[in-house]
Amino acid sequence: MNIIGIIPARYKSSRFEGKPLADIHGKPMIWWVYNQAIKVKEFSSVYVATDDERIEKVCEDLDINVIMTSDKHPTGTDRVGEVARKIKADIYINIQGDEPTIKPETIRKAIEPFYNDSNEILVTNMMTEIKKSYEIVDNTVPKVVVNKEGCGVFLSRLPIPYPKGGDCKYYKQVCVYGFTPKALEFYCNSERGNIESIEDIEILRFIEAGYKVKFIETDHDTVAVDTKKDLERVRRIIKNI
Repeated sequence: MNIIGIIPARYKSSRFEGKPLADIHGKPMIWWVYNQAIKVKEFSSVYVATDDERIEKVCEDLDINVIMTSDKHPTGTDRVGEVARKIKADIYINIQGDEPTIKPETIRKAIEPFYNDSNEILVTNMMTEIKKSYEIVDNTVPKVVVNKEGCGVFLSRLPIPYPKGGDCKYYKQVCVYGFTPKALEFYCNSERGNIESIEDIEILRFIEAGYKVKFIETDHDTVAVDTKKDLERVRRIIKNI
């Protein structure tokens, strides 16, 4: 099976401009993500997908595979979809460019359902139990609810499910996605649904349209760098590894 890892990376960001090139102990953040991704033995290749010449140049200088894409894409999944039209593969794994502590084992888990349930699963995503109480009410952390088969029922920025009947565990989305070409074709040729527009969570487009999204639980938490405060936290984590 031909499986490609893709790391979308854009320079412009309302909260943290130039984030992929932020320095972490002498290397840009995108280098750390790429070097974790290439440890996944199932990948035929790994690419950074960007729309910015500054990111392209840094990648070329560091021997990172890079492919230029349009600057009109509203989401990272749209950017992955463009790569899929240029480079043919059986499965595309979308790895977030702002999670430099991501573990290869976490990425690998997003691939497994395509071997085990290849006829039914078109999309995979990861989740992990929330251990920090403040993340339950943090609206930048999408919470995940799945059915007994592990397929997504809903994602929300609010704490769900509501524990009216007693205590419950909360799970958050870990942003590693797996897509078949068919799934990407659907996504890139469809409009945002009502729920996706309200919550602003990409994966809801599939759930809202009736696609099965297989969620795989992982014990490995990650730190998404959304702010410079997050960057300092990641620097401390990597320093202590």
